[in-house]
Amino acid sequence: MSLQGHNTLLWAILVGALAGIFCGWHFGHAMESVAWIGKLFLDLLMLTIIPLIVAAVITGITGLGDVRKLGRLGGFTVLYYLSTTAIAVLVGLVIVNIMQPGIGISELNEAIPDKVAGKEAVGIAEMIGSLIKPNLVAAAAETQLLPIILFCLFFGAALTTIGEKGKVVINFFDGLNDVMMKLVIWIMYLSPIGIFALVASKLGATGGGEEFLAEISSVGKYIATVIIGLTIHAVILFTILITFSKRGRDYLFDMLRALVTAFGTASSAATLPLTMECAVEAGVDKRAVKFVLPLGATVNMDGTALYEAVAVMFIAQAYGIHMGVEEQIIIFITATLAAIGAAAIPSAGLITMLIVLTAVDLPKEGIGLLLAIDWFLDRIRTTVNVWGDSVGAAVLERVIPD
Repeated sequence: MSLQGHNTLLWAILVGALAGIFCGWHFGHAMESVAWIGKLFLDLLMLTIIPLIVAAVITGITGLGDVRKLGRLGGFTVLYYLSTTAIAVLVGLVIVNIMQPGIGISELNEAIPDKVAGKEAVGIAEMIGSLIKPNLVAAAAETQLLPIILFCLFFGAALTTIGEKGKVVINFFDGLNDVMMKLVIWIMYLSPIGIFALVASKLGATGGGEEFLAEISSVGKYIATVIIGLTIHAVILFTILITFSKRGRDYLFDMLRALVTAFGTASSAATLPLTMECAVEAGVDKRAVKFVLPLGATVNMDGTALYEAVAVMFIAQAYGIHMGVEEQIIIFITATLAAIGAAAIPSAGLITMLIVLTAVDLPKEGIGLLLAIDWFLDRIRTTVNVWGDSVGAAVLERVIPD
């Protein structure tokens, strides 16, 4: 696709997102009728994820040549993800302590929401166990990406050790990667319509603009706190990091198609194919793209970690429960580790929230305060997650020798 074609598609995606907001706002529940179009687009993207990750990770690892380079890249990648996630949680805690959005909240939900009930038992052991699956086909069917990525890492590393016999297999996966990227380009021609339908139907499901405003009015300060924290993290930290990469200021514009798609789909995984395409087109080393981005889509959740730190403190403030320094240190540690460790578990956001709430003995019913507007904040934090992954690929390509 030419540069002009990229720009045209970007503007079409932006128009689709804005049209979705307009229609969902003004036509309300009537826009739920287009939800199937959004689901179809989302399913098409999800359809490419497993073969794309398998091909990309394996060719990315074999492209490093010496398997010892995997340890260097992997170590810096984990350090980057852990550091930025920890900074995100710290930013969230600072902002929520300054703004105190939970003070004065009078309407408390006394029931654990149905979508949360029954998930309280998940712990660290379960999260670690979820990294390895005895059946990769079952993991693929459930879109559990981390076990597949780990297998592909070892598979690719093994391929580099068997000499000429491995080249045939490597060539196969290299061709598969090219085919999947071509499919992603074709699917993205549908993205303006798909994102329009996703945004319009989700906003319409709330009842339209008036109902949406009514929902956010009671927790408006909480929403502002989350958005301010995410903005500070995304703008200041990632701008600093981008200066240490080979990319320039245009990198944000290069990734804009992926970021708008992340907002529309609210899924880092569904956005991954486009994130990889945009990063490659921006000139990021393909080896970094193939290794860093698939892993980032599953474990690098800066936006989610920040959101959960703010949400837990909001719930404590709403219930009038004081969180001292010790409790906030626990929130800091738990939210950082949970955001990274729970990536392979379905409904990871809710489960990690429960882990943090349990760690500081806060009522799980407090999640009910957040569900009405969570769909909106989910889109914003997913966009930050994807931007963090993109910056990570640009920064970590410096670790790979030329």
